[in-house]
Amino acid sequence: MSDTTRFVSGSRRSGLPSYLALLKPRVMSLVIFTATVGVFAAPTAVDPLRAILSLVFIAIGAGASGALNMWWDADIDAEMRRTRNRPIPNGEVTPVAALIFGLVLSVMSVLALWAVSNALAAGLLAFTIFFYVVIYSIILKRRTPQNIVIGGAAGAFPPMIGWAVATGSVGIESVMLFGLIFFWTPPHFWALALYMHDDYTRAGVPMLTVTHGRAATRKQILIYSVVLVVISLAIAMSSIGGPILLIATIVLNLALLRGAAAIAGRNEDAANADRYDTERRFFRLTLLYLFVLFAAVWLEAAIGTLGF
Repeated sequence: MSDTTRFVSGSRRSGLPSYLALLKPRVMSLVIFTATVGVFAAPTAVDPLRAILSLVFIAIGAGASGALNMWWDADIDAEMRRTRNRPIPNGEVTPVAALIFGLVLSVMSVLALWAVSNALAAGLLAFTIFFYVVIYSIILKRRTPQNIVIGGAAGAFPPMIGWAVATGSVGIESVMLFGLIFFWTPPHFWALALYMHDDYTRAGVPMLTVTHGRAATRKQILIYSVVLVVISLAIAMSSIGGPILLIATIVLNLALLRGAAAIAGRNEDAANADRYDTERRFFRLTLLYLFVLFAAVWLEAAIGTLGF
C-alpha cells in the first residue's frame, strides 16, 4: 500500500469505538439485512440459533472487508471530505493494526460460518471478502471507471450467502437477488459521485464522473435503472415474489425511472443552480428502493410461512 507511513507517525491506538468504525457499521447493517432476507426467503427452514449465529458471522466477515478496505485506501481517504475522518487518516488506528484486525476477523468469520452452517456458505463469504478487498479495492478502484460496476458484486453476495446457509445450494432466486443489488450499486454510487465529484478528482479515483464526465454518468444511471426495473419485476413474479412485492416494485420503479430521467436530462448549470439536490434525492431514493424491495421479499416469505 502506498503512502501509509504518513499515517503511522503520531498515530495513537484508540479504543473500541474506532475499531468498530473500521467495520463500516452502516454497510454492515445492509449486509445483515440482505443476508437475513436470503435466509428467510429460502425454501428450507433454518434452526433459529443457527440462523442467528450465521448472520453474526456474515456480519463480522463484512466488517472485516471494511477494515481491510480502510487499510488499503487510507491514503485516498485522507484526501476526501466524505472519508477523511475515518479511523486511520484521523490517526486513531494505525494501518498495521487495521490490517491485522481485518485479517483476523476475516479468517475467524469464515471458519465460524463453516462450523455453524456449511462449506458453500463459508466459501461464498471467503470469496466475498477476497473480491471486495483484492478485486475491487486493490485492483479495480484506482485503475478503471468500471470499478463500482464490477466491484459492486461484493455487496451483492450476502443474500446468496444467506440462501446457502439455509439450503446448502445456490438457487435461481438468490442469483436474482444478487442481480438486484449488483445493478442497483452503479446508479446508487454514481448519483453520489455526481455531487461529490471534486472529492474523487482530488483523490485520483477514476470514477465515471472523472474519466467520462458527468453527462455520460447521467446517461449510465438511466440505463442501469432500466435494467434494475426488469430484474426487480422478474423477482416479483418469481417463487419468492407475490402481490405485496409486485405492488412495491411497480411503485418504486416508477419513482426510480422518474428520478433517473430527471438526472439524465440535466446539465451542469441546472445541477449547480440547485446544488445537486436532484442527485441527492435520487441517492436517497435508491437507499429506500433497495430496503423496501428486500423488506417486501421478507414479508412475502413470512406470509408464506404462516400459510396465507
